[in-house]
Formats: sequence, structure tokens, C-alpha cells
Amino acid sequence: MQDHGSASDVDAVITWVDGADPRHRQRLQAYLEQSGSRGHAAAAPTRFGDCGEIEYCVASLLRHAPWLRSIHIVSDDQQPALLARLKGTPLESRVRVVDHREIFTGFETFLPTFSNRAIECVMWRIPGLAENFIYLNDDFQLLRPVAREDFFRDDGIVLRGRWRAAGDRRLSARLKAALGGSKDTHSARPGNHVAQEHSARLAGFDDRYFQVPHVPHPMRRSVLARYFEQHPEQLAENVRHRLRSNEQFLTTALAAHLELAAGTATIDNRLQVLRLKADSQWLATLRRQLRAADRDPAVALACVQSLDLASEPARQLILAWLERRVGRLHALHAGASIA
Repeated sequence: MQDHGSASDVDAVITWVDGADPRHRQRLQAYLEQSGSRGHAAAAPTRFGDCGEIEYCVASLLRHAPWLRSIHIVSDDQQPALLARLKGTPLESRVRVVDHREIFTGFETFLPTFSNRAIECVMWRIPGLAENFIYLNDDFQLLRPVAREDFFRDDGIVLRGRWRAAGDRRLSARLKAALGGSKDTHSARPGNHVAQEHSARLAGFDDRYFQVPHVPHPMRRSVLARYFEQHPEQLAENVRHRLRSNEQFLTTALAAHLELAAGTATIDNRLQVLRLKADSQWLATLRRQLRAADRDPAVALACVQSLDLASEPARQLILAWLERRVGRLHALHAGASIA
């Protein structure tokens, strides 16, 4: 029998991939050739790029959210180097790797998968996962201490974002197409906002949707388990896509709207997220953003996107800042700094 812990326990779930791994590249190329998906936007190398961000992600969770029970790193037959640095320390038992095969039970024919939307759809099936869990990508870091109540409150979840009218993104897409935008579904990037609106409709919201930005997502295992028990065909349809597709819904958005529909979600935008687009912002702009984040205590989270595509000066600037604000695992000194 799986041990999901107590009702108050909270776990973290991180999805991670090392796109430089020759085995991963071989599996991806084999699938692209077999499926005729070469040039698909969801197969761009940066989607699988790794610059060691996950170590800052894990270190920040251990340092600034010590109330977390376990950290699950979901990966495809890969082991991040940080595990070796945790070995033999008190932190070793709190971080584990979950292979895709553990959560795709019954859907093995759709492996290997390269779609984060498919992977997110079965995260709640992690063996022993706590009822309450926070899902985040490996490019997120906590910048200061946060409390359990920043994510789970009053037997429900805490959401960040805002309501939008339904259809405004679809209208924008139609206008873009009319003005000559690409209609090639392979080369077009799967839209996040359209997927959020689609997910809201599944939960019964036809006229509006709650737009959740790119943030760590608090979720409850039982909410998703119950929904997919009632709608197994939606689960099967979403996991069959092995590259991210516009036909897929977002499990994070679905979970948020299910909680909103049940009245078990609190909207609280006090904690702010620093978003860095390392590959496209001027160095001076990055410096200004980092200085502003250092001065503002409301900025509790950071998301560093496309660090693998950044210039060397931008990459070194951001890594030095992360070293100062978060630190690596060795700085935790076998748990002595966790308090």
C-alpha cells in the first residue's frame, strides 16, 4: 500500500530533462523521423536544454521551504548530477527520481514522450505522492523563505493570476492567421493561453478562464484522481501526444479550475515572480531586473528561461546572482543551513 503521508504533508514535483544526453537525443530523433515531425516547434533543442538550473531549484526548495516532505524529480531514465552530491547527507532521503515508466503505467505505448503536457497529466500517479504537492519546472527558484500557507490554505489551494474573458486569445489567433500568420500546426508553437481556456471549459467555465502565469502550481492529488476516474478518455487522449500539441489541455489549469468550481481556491497575488528571458533581454535590462528583485521582498520566486541560449555574459551574470541568492547544495552543508 502506498504511503501518501499525513493530510498536512506537502511534496514538490519537478520535471527535468537533459537534452544533451546522447540517449535522449537518439530517442527524440528516432521519434521525429518515424512520425514525420521534423521541424516541430515543440522539438526545438531549447525545450530540452539543461544548464544545471535544477540544482538551484532543489537547493532553493530545501533552503526556503524546509516544511516540504519530499522532492520528486520526474525524468526519462536520467539521473541529475545533484543526486551524487546529496548521497550520504541527511538530505538524500528527501529527493528522489521518478521514472516516466512509474507514472505511465497502462500508457507505456506512448513512451518515450517528449511532451511536458503529457507528463504533467500523470504526475498525480507518482507512488506515495502527498495529497498536497507543488509542481514546478526546473528553471524555478525560491528567493526567500515561503510558508505552506502561501500555497495551501483553508483545505484548498492558493492561486496566482487573473480572470480573463473567454475567446480573446482565439480572436487574436484568427486575426494573425488572416494577416498571413502560419497555419502549419507543426511549426506553430502550442499556445499556453488557448490551452488554459480549453482546460477551463473542461471544468465548466465557458465564458471566462483564470489565467495562471508561469509559476509553481499547488495541486491536490485527490482532485485529479477523482476527475480522471470520471473522465478516463480525457486522460488517454492527453497522454497520447508525444510532442506538445495544441490539442492538449493543461493539467495545471484544469486542476486550478476544478478547485475554483468547488470553491476551494484562494486568489492571492502578493508573492511576485521575477521572470528572466536570458536569451532575448539586453544585459543592462537583466541587471536592472536583478537589482529590483533584490530590493523588493515581494519577489519571492524567480524563473530563468532559455539560459542555454543566453550569451556568455548574460549566463554568467544570472548564475552569479543565483549563487548569491540561492546557493548550491554544498552550501547547505549536510542540512546545517536548513531552518
